[in-house]
Amino acid sequence: MTVYFTNPGKENTSEVFRIARERAAQLGIKKIIVPSTTGPTALAAIEALKGFQVIIVTHEAGFKEPNINEFPEEIRRQVQERGGTVITVTHAFGGLSMAMRKKFNTHVIGDIIANTLRTFGQGMKVACEILLMAADAGAVRTDEQVVSMGGSASGVDTAIICKPVNAQRFFELRIQEILCKPHFV
Repeated sequence: MTVYFTNPGKENTSEVFRIARERAAQLGIKKIIVPSTTGPTALAAIEALKGFQVIIVTHEAGFKEPNINEFPEEIRRQVQERGGTVITVTHAFGGLSMAMRKKFNTHVIGDIIANTLRTFGQGMKVACEILLMAADAGAVRTDEQVVSMGGSASGVDTAIICKPVNAQRFFELRIQEILCKPHFV
């Protein structure tokens, strides 16, 4: 059963963790993928999702400005010391699409896919994108079920279950369950 939140945003984070933890345990899922830009969501996930392999996916270095990694090294160390994994890879829907948008003021396939997923909410776009990023980085296998989360600005408000695919196989992605997401009117 899908849980719908009244509003998007970080106020749903604890409940998303609870819902994901319970359903993952029911299905025997071992890995949970969580987005985090600056670290607070990563640290909260490591605490709330003990017993699972938590994979934190961050923005790539240079996302906001050249040579800057938004995810602090101290938090990366703390996550790793507590058994989590942190990966920093190029956005699956961004990357070259963003370069084309900036240079030629045009939208290409990555933008179109991202904006289509946003019709289900920003969290759904993020949950799908970090799933691809984790698969491309080798942090998850494509033959195992995982929980993937996404959010709207900070925290998480969406969780899905699916088998990961690599970005080059995006159209093979099948979302098996939507655990929770914001309700939009």
